[in-house]
Amino acid sequence: MMRYVLRRFATMVVTLLLISLLIFIVIKLPPGDFLTNKINELRAQGEAASIAKAEAMRAQYGLDKPLLHQYATWLGVLPGPDGFKGLLQGHWGWSFEYEQPVKVVVGDALLLTVLLNLAVIVFIHLVAIPIAIYSATRRNSVGAHLVTFLGYIGLATPSFLLALALLFYLNRWFGISIGGMFGPDYTDAPWSFGKLGSFLSHMIVPVVVIGLAGTAGMIRRLRANLLDELAKQYTVTAKAKGLAPGRALLKYPFRIALNPFVADIGNLLPSIVSGSAIVSIVLSLPTIGPILVQALRIQDQYLAGFILLFVAFLTVVGMFIADLALAVLDPRIRIGTGK
Repeated sequence: MMRYVLRRFATMVVTLLLISLLIFIVIKLPPGDFLTNKINELRAQGEAASIAKAEAMRAQYGLDKPLLHQYATWLGVLPGPDGFKGLLQGHWGWSFEYEQPVKVVVGDALLLTVLLNLAVIVFIHLVAIPIAIYSATRRNSVGAHLVTFLGYIGLATPSFLLALALLFYLNRWFGISIGGMFGPDYTDAPWSFGKLGSFLSHMIVPVVVIGLAGTAGMIRRLRANLLDELAKQYTVTAKAKGLAPGRALLKYPFRIALNPFVADIGNLLPSIVSGSAIVSIVLSLPTIGPILVQALRIQDQYLAGFILLFVAFLTVVGMFIADLALAVLDPRIRIGTGK
């Protein structure tokens, strides 16, 4: 087991290095960069002093160097100019748009993004699993057909459209403003019990909006998997031997039906982070989604590169956790036995 963990950890490191290179190349594919575009804009305005400052910054951060040299500097393999440190030294780069270190720009947004998306994952599983079990065990009931219909509605409704509808109708009917993650009194205030309560109350609508499509999809897939397992011979035999219905369901078919969802843990968090970007813009949520969209639009390479690398890190770590969870969940899977 330890050899497996060490081997997977080494694979994760190599994978992240390759992904970081790919991310940096993709970000640099459009012609120019933030400072080059800024210089062209200032040159058109005839501001000589600002042009000189921007050109000095290009040299300071090595943006006039070849692509691989810039990547090695960002990574921290090569020493950067004027003491510039890279990712391996714990520095995430510099945001040219905000004129601050990337760590400062994404600090609070990163924490709120993780909290929001963890809440979405909990919501998806708490809602989807009981409904899927109900609809699978009561296959032809009115409730099962209603759940199926609502699942189609959830999959067909765009998240940003639902967010816009809730913004409008909740404000019109109840006078409730659901934008942002804090009330007006707590936006810039330090953390306290009052701010925590405001945060939790403002989390309800974003969690429902972002998690609706994932919940509907999980209900349909888990229901289909359960129906397939319930029709197999081992389930029929367990019931024939007098095993209690609830135990016969949870001990065998339910565990096996969960395998695809456990294996999909690595894709769940990144898909939620990327899929919630538009919803975050609509609801004015201070997460990294809007920051990433803006950074990509203006080619703020260090800021966009770190956020994309963070999403890739979530994917790789999620895949690792999924492999370990599968080995615990399904006794047919053994790590390191070659079977």
